[in-house]
Amino acid sequence: MEIKILGTGCANCKTLEKATINALAEMNIDADVEKVEDIQKIMSYGIMRTPGLVINGKIVLSGRVPNNTELKEIITKSL
Repeated sequence: MEIKILGTGCANCKTLEKATINALAEMNIDADVEKVEDIQKIMSYGIMRTPGLVINGKIVLSGRVPNNTELKEIITKSL
C-alpha cells in the first residue's frame, strides 16, 4: 500500500500524517507513507484544499482531517 499525505506543512497536514501513521500501526498494516510538500506535485493531483490523502494513487480525502474511526474505514476500503 502506498500512501501520500499532500500538504505544504500546515498544522492539519502534520496532524493527518501523524494520524495516518498511528492508524496504520493500530491496524497492523505495512504501508509506504510519503509526505508530499512540493506545491506543483500537490497541484498535479487536482485537489483544491489541503491536507490531501492519496492511497494507491487515488485521492480519498482532501480539505480536512478525519477522526480515527473514519480514517481507519478509509484505509480499509483502500486495501
